[in-house]
Amino acid sequence: MGKAEAKVGAGVEAAGPVRPADDDPRLQLVHLLRGVTVQLDLFAAQFAADNGLHPTDVRALICLLDAARTADVTPTPGWLGNRLGMNSAAVTALVDRLERLGLISRERDTADRRRVLLAVTDRAVELGWTFFGPLIGRVVEAMDAFEARDLEVVRRFLDVTGEAVAQARRTR
Repeated sequence: MGKAEAKVGAGVEAAGPVRPADDDPRLQLVHLLRGVTVQLDLFAAQFAADNGLHPTDVRALICLLDAARTADVTPTPGWLGNRLGMNSAAVTALVDRLERLGLISRERDTADRRRVLLAVTDRAVELGWTFFGPLIGRVVEAMDAFEARDLEVVRRFLDVTGEAVAQARRTR
């Protein structure tokens, strides 16, 4: 039995996962991560407000920029809707809006002309770097204080945390 399980009273069955003790360092990390998430969300909301965008527009651009960095993702409206938890009508409105603003483009898939691919424009990349570049620079600079093995631990932590969040979303 783990430490967290032992803290549940004898003979009392817990409904769902056992709540870690307040002094559990894992819970403290969850709270720190949540705080960073709030700060990043506020930062992205400021970017959205400064550029006449909705926060969902920013999330969509982030998803598409991330997809552009990986060879194994083909961003389509359906893929984007799945990532953002949106129905097809809402995604169509989102894509129309971002395309009108010159931030994304639609392209026909050369392998399957029925399929539409989404891509961020150079304008969107430049706009993003203008705003987020200084933040990214500060974070990268802060990481200079860590050894490569420490950064690998952080990477593993973020990977498993991201998967835990995705799994929680799927089971809701």
